[in-house]
Amino acid sequence: MHSPLLDHTALTGEERFALQNPQLLRVVLDGRAEVLARSGAMVAHTGRVQFTEWTPPGGRRRNRQNQQNPQQHPPGRRPAPALDLMRCAGTGTVYLANLAQHLHILELSRERLTITSSYVLALDTGIDWQAVDVEGGERISGVGRHSLELSGSGTLVVMTSGRPLVMPVRQGEYVYADADAVVGWSSALDVQLQAQSTNTEAWRRRGTATEGWELSFTGDGFVIVQPSELLAPQRVPLR
Repeated sequence: MHSPLLDHTALTGEERFALQNPQLLRVVLDGRAEVLARSGAMVAHTGRVQFTEWTPPGGRRRNRQNQQNPQQHPPGRRPAPALDLMRCAGTGTVYLANLAQHLHILELSRERLTITSSYVLALDTGIDWQAVDVEGGERISGVGRHSLELSGSGTLVVMTSGRPLVMPVRQGEYVYADADAVVGWSSALDVQLQAQSTNTEAWRRRGTATEGWELSFTGDGFVIVQPSELLAPQRVPLR
């Protein structure tokens, strides 16, 4: 059989995290280190790999007020409700994807990065996180309710709907972005939620001529914005 389709064969190599293509992640497991991945994200695998539900440790949730910074909760491996993970262990190669979204591999080296949990595809077990709330974010969906501050060292893979825009933020300047298009930002930035319109319809998420809610960023870092004002597609449970 002859077809350009057959040119899309699996890549080879020992690199732990690599992109098979812009929308498909390739993870090599060596039998020692495990990987946490979004539940249901496995599309293919080879070798002897086990997939088990990942259950975070318990712990009470406590708010700590901070005027401009996000409200933070006690650190630890406890995700926001939208982060549903599975543990990948064993020896072999796993291919991960989520509805053909664009994938981006980030190497954290003691930096702190805040990501909306809906856009997390996979991460090393050595990365720590804590749930954070943008002040006033309970009024909107998405970034306002399900954000994670990640820290430590290891690999993180995030998703975007299309190719993202990374906007630098410098001291003394403000950067603004639609709250529904923001994927993540440098955790050191000061973040505020504000209405883009005085119209009462701005309290609704989409569905009107107004732009709704936006986030303002100031400090020193960057903001990741996707070319879409929709949340990442979610895994739909079978009934």
